[in-house]
Amino acid sequence: MSDGYYNSKKTDDICEDVCGQGSKAAATISRLKCVLRGFDLRTYLFFFVLMPFGILAIYLHGQKFTYFFRPLWESPPKPFQTIPHYYNENVTMQSLCSLHGWGIRESPRRVFDAVLFSNEKDLLTVRWNELYPYVTQFVLLESNSTFTGLPKPLVFNSNKDQFSFVEPRLTYGSIGGRFRKGENPFVEEAYQRVALDHLLRIAGIEEDDLLIMSDVDEIPSAHTINLLRWCDDIPHVLHLQLKNYLYSFEYYVDSKSWRASIHRYNPRKTRYAHFRQSDVMLADSGWHCSFCFRHISEFIFKMKAYSHSDRVRFSHYLNPKRIQDVICKGTDLFDMLPEEYTFKEIIGKMGPVPRSYSAVHLPSYLLDNAEQYKYLLPGNCIREKQAGFI
Repeated sequence: MSDGYYNSKKTDDICEDVCGQGSKAAATISRLKCVLRGFDLRTYLFFFVLMPFGILAIYLHGQKFTYFFRPLWESPPKPFQTIPHYYNENVTMQSLCSLHGWGIRESPRRVFDAVLFSNEKDLLTVRWNELYPYVTQFVLLESNSTFTGLPKPLVFNSNKDQFSFVEPRLTYGSIGGRFRKGENPFVEEAYQRVALDHLLRIAGIEEDDLLIMSDVDEIPSAHTINLLRWCDDIPHVLHLQLKNYLYSFEYYVDSKSWRASIHRYNPRKTRYAHFRQSDVMLADSGWHCSFCFRHISEFIFKMKAYSHSDRVRFSHYLNPKRIQDVICKGTDLFDMLPEEYTFKEIIGKMGPVPRSYSAVHLPSYLLDNAEQYKYLLPGNCIREKQAGFI
C-alpha cells in the first residue's frame, strides 16, 4: 500500500487515541479538531464562505431569481385581439364608428363609472373631470378596511366637498371591513367588489348601459368613452389598452395595461371584476398611473394596504428617504424584476424606467391645473412628506 494510506491511518489512530482521553468536554473539542483536520482549504472555503454567502443571496434576492427564470415554467397568456383605435377631434362620430367597423346609434348609451376607493383623491379628481361630460352616474364604494385588513378612515366621505361637482350624479356607499387577520387580501378585495355590484343596482343601471370597470388609477380617455357610447354593435365586454406610467406621467413604462374594461351591462351576467373577461381589447384608450401619489406617506400606506403587500419583504422598504430616492430614480419600490414572460423582455426592462419629457395627450384637467398637480408632470419627482389621514 502507498505511504499516503499509512499516513492517513496513522492520523486516524492518533485521533482515536486523543478523543478517547480526558473529560467529555475535552473529548468533544478533540473530536472536532480531528474532524476538521481532514478538511482541505477548498472545503473550508465552501462551508464557511460560499455556503453562507449563497444562503444570504437567496434570502435577499430569491424573489429576483424566481422572476428572472419565470419563462422556464410559465407561458405567456393568450394574446388579445387588439382593435385599432381611430380618433381625431375633427372627424365625425359616424366616420369614427365606421372606421371601427361599427354602426352609429340614434342616441348614446348611458354610462356608469364604478370604482372601489382607497385614498387616491388627486387621481379620482383627474379621472372624474376627464369622464364628466359623458358619464351618467358615478358610483363609488369605500371601506373602513384595506384589502390587507388594516383599519382606514372613510377618506372620500371626509372630503366630499372636494367632489361637489359630481354630487347630482353620484351614488356613494361605504362598507364595513371584516378585519380577518392572516386572510388572503384578494378575498377581502372580492368581498368589496361584490358589494359594488349591489351599489350599481341601487344607482339604477339597466341592461345595455355601459359600465366602466377599472381602478381609480386606470383612467379611460374621454373620447374613448364617447366613441363607445355612440357606436352600435361594440363587443359586450371590451378591455381597454392603457399607457402604463409609474409614480407620475414622467415615467412611461409600456402600453401593456389591460385590466380596465367596458361592459354592455347584462343583469344576469355582468359582475364587477378586475381580471381578464374577454379576448378583445381596444388600443390606446387611456392612462394607468400606478403609485402616483402626492405624499410619501401615501406610498407607505398603499405598500402596506394593497393586495400585493407581501412584496414588502424588508422593513427598510418603507423608509421615507428610500422611497423618495426610488421615485426620483424611476426604480422599483419593491426591488423586483419586471413581471414578464420572456428573457428578452425581462432583460430589456431591467433597471430604472427611462424619463419621458412629453406631456402630450394627457388628461386635459391635469394640464389645465398643472400647478396644482405638478408632481404628476415631468420634472417634478420630489414628494411632500405628510398627508392628513396616515
